Amino acid sequence: MAIQQADKLLKKHKDLHCAKVLKAIGLQRTGKQDEAFSLAQEVATLEPTDDNSLQALTILYREMHRPELVAKLYEAAVKKVPLSEEYHSHLFMAYARVGEYKKMQQAGMALYKIVPKNPYYFWSVMSLVMQAISAQDEKLSQTMFLPLAERMVEKMVKEEKIEAEAEVQLYFMILERLGKCVEALDVIRGPLGEKLTSELQSRENKCMMLYQRLQRWPESNALMNVICGAVHHTVAEVVRFVEDRIKGEDDKDSRALRGPYLARLELIHRLRERGCPEEAQLGEPLELMVQFFGKFGDKPCCITDLKIYLHLLSADQHFVNRLSEAVPLGEQGDEGFAFPDDTKALQRHLCVCQLSRALGLHHALDVEGKLRLIAELKAHYRHGLKFGANALKTELQFSDMYCLMAAHVYIDLWTDTGDEDMVWQSLGVLQEGLSHSPSNAQFKLLLLLLYCRLGAFEPVVDLYSSLDAKHVQHDTIGFLLTRYAESLGQFAAASQSCNFSLRFFHSNQKDTSEYIIQAYKYGAFEKIPEFIALRNRLNQSLHFAQVRTERMLLDLFLEADIVLSLEESVKAMSLSAEEDDIPWDNMRDNRDLTVFTSWDPKDRQLTEDHRRRSLEEESVWLRLRSLTLRLLASLAALGHSASQQNSEVTNENGVGDKSSILGSLLSQLNQTLQTANQMAEKRVTFECRSYPFLGPPSTRLAPALSSGSCQCQAAALQLSVHIQELETVGLDEPSELQTQICNGFQSLVVQLQEILNKCKGDVLELKEGKLKTQPSFLETLIFFVEVSLFWMASHCAKILRPLKTSLQKKKKKKKKDVNTPAVVCGFQELTGSLQDLLTQALEHIKGQETGLTALKLASLSLDGCPEDEASFMKAAMDKVQSSYLRSLQEVGDLLKKRAETIKNLKI
Repeated sequence: MAIQQADKLLKKHKDLHCAKVLKAIGLQRTGKQDEAFSLAQEVATLEPTDDNSLQALTILYREMHRPELVAKLYEAAVKKVPLSEEYHSHLFMAYARVGEYKKMQQAGMALYKIVPKNPYYFWSVMSLVMQAISAQDEKLSQTMFLPLAERMVEKMVKEEKIEAEAEVQLYFMILERLGKCVEALDVIRGPLGEKLTSELQSRENKCMMLYQRLQRWPESNALMNVICGAVHHTVAEVVRFVEDRIKGEDDKDSRALRGPYLARLELIHRLRERGCPEEAQLGEPLELMVQFFGKFGDKPCCITDLKIYLHLLSADQHFVNRLSEAVPLGEQGDEGFAFPDDTKALQRHLCVCQLSRALGLHHALDVEGKLRLIAELKAHYRHGLKFGANALKTELQFSDMYCLMAAHVYIDLWTDTGDEDMVWQSLGVLQEGLSHSPSNAQFKLLLLLLYCRLGAFEPVVDLYSSLDAKHVQHDTIGFLLTRYAESLGQFAAASQSCNFSLRFFHSNQKDTSEYIIQAYKYGAFEKIPEFIALRNRLNQSLHFAQVRTERMLLDLFLEADIVLSLEESVKAMSLSAEEDDIPWDNMRDNRDLTVFTSWDPKDRQLTEDHRRRSLEEESVWLRLRSLTLRLLASLAALGHSASQQNSEVTNENGVGDKSSILGSLLSQLNQTLQTANQMAEKRVTFECRSYPFLGPPSTRLAPALSSGSCQCQAAALQLSVHIQELETVGLDEPSELQTQICNGFQSLVVQLQEILNKCKGDVLELKEGKLKTQPSFLETLIFFVEVSLFWMASHCAKILRPLKTSLQKKKKKKKKDVNTPAVVCGFQELTGSLQDLLTQALEHIKGQETGLTALKLASLSLDGCPEDEASFMKAAMDKVQSSYLRSLQEVGDLLKKRAETIKNLKI
């Protein structure tokens, strides 16, 4: 309707700029981007100066993610209306959106000359600071940009023109970055410092920071000191200070504060690290921690308070026994367990259980011991539910942590013994916990992880969605979802999960510009570097690069040569083989690898080595995926060139140029595969311990290598180069190249058959009354689907068709018999073999679907499990079964479409 209304207006007033732009916005929002852009450019080339047209064009260009065009608009407007404060201001903000700091500096000064207002002058100063921050050369920052900014502010100070707090903050920021701490101190303590009023103790905090940088400890301590008198600066005085604070808490009638008692433990830790004998004066850590538990054991934070000081202890079991004495429990019931009578006693008992696990006492138990422990934890969990009988759905139950811990002990048993019953019971207990605490994020996260490990992605989507991840969490925990989506065959859900993350990253790029503009408008200069740092941190995110790459690959797997040709698909996503837009050198790992609550002892926790190895592995896998994507784009470019007859092979932008890109990318792919293989061998040779269960998930790299899919993929792409060479040689005579290509076809079929053979097993089966999962079969099946043999075959057909036609014409002219060239026969055999392989794969999938449907999980006897527990376990089993069926169905549908494509490859 908006477009229609604009058209009506334009019939009457064909030169009404604003109507044209409004029509363009309508076209943009109905997906007609090219039409919208050309209409907008019609107006933009006329360099409009009316505010309506300019504002409308600004809206359109922002929606098109073309902020640089907004700057051009206002450059033209400023030339035509040079004294307009508004247009100069818009020009400055347009430069701010694209980070043109030098132009911002000039625009700020131009604005100040027209309207001499302080904010405009300091916009220019801040733009100099931003040039310093963003400069690659640190020397240039320190010798040119920052000193110039300092002189500009000093000029205003001398002229007594400093008006606002923001201006003093900016002066401080410049001096601090120049390392002029003494000068900065003088500013803060002088009359200018009196303007710093927006934050409490702003002057004191800034002074303290400067004293510490100058290592002027007496002044720093004096400023920090909470009591009057002499400044403390020796270990003995620190010990006395802490003990005085504790005595003050002990003598109080009201509830004591935790801080002083924790300060004593922290002081022991630091003195022990430095080997100071004064540590002994503070007391025995075990006694102090028992005393702390006596005072604060009924607080949920007691576990996190004490956990970080457990390394100070030696007698682990003795410590737990001492704590248990301070836990008031009632009489033992029929099950042999004594339960707390109120929530405070429950919290004390729970804290002892958590500390026991953190000290490794749970892990030291044998199988029977662990099962007894689980029974006790479950009994305490169910008993504790009565305390939260009236809790709201959004509130957590007091005893939830018992349930979570029981699930952790089940996982210990699963990983130690391989008994899959344990994982079903873990899922059961977590599902039970979630039924009583629907808002418990830890239950959801652990369920999500377990379902993924079992190869079931279907239940995960709703679990992740119910977490209601906000803003930056899409970057920090999004990997838990996107790692498994495609690899488990749930392509529709994979697209959706990638979109979750990508939506956040794209909106962040747009939103951050607006935050920066607001910071300039309101003089919050110190926030601008923070906003830019956040934008960079997210633009350089490992997860962002992964999701972007996986989303494009997924689109190609689902659409290229099925819905559209490979060339059209690549064009639609503006994919370029030449450009690598991943910031490899500045890649940031923003994953939150500690999102799961864990009470594991130190030797079982995530280490820095684990983090480093995980990032290394993720980067290599991303490089492989990124190169595969770019190689497919390169293949598309060659396919496009092949269809253009009589093109010069040596043409700068022709086939020769594109072939060299393909060759270069293939070389990089082979090098990366070599690195990946070395990495895999190193893991096996040195028996590197795998990541902790609650640590980062392993990438798809190891299974991709062991399945042979990476090697098959590389060989298929290599063959595309030989096919390209054949285009220049022709089919006139049999040649070594034709033989090489035919051998390549046969080899690829063998490799693909081997991958398919590795998929052939039951993903879910009942063995001796027990349910057994084999998700690796499903993952290997996805690798079979992902191998880009089908695109290579399609590319071959495009090149061989005109070559065969050309050969037939030549032979006809010479009236010779036409013998079918070897490579054409080889290609026909290849397409026949590919059809056979797809038929085999579809039969295997059909067999799996039949087997899964026939599995009657309802008849599964779960001996020894109470009825309510068994119902939760069976519900989890049903979800896994349903998920496998969904995955097989989606993979089957995709393979049927691929089979159609292969059937139509005639030459």
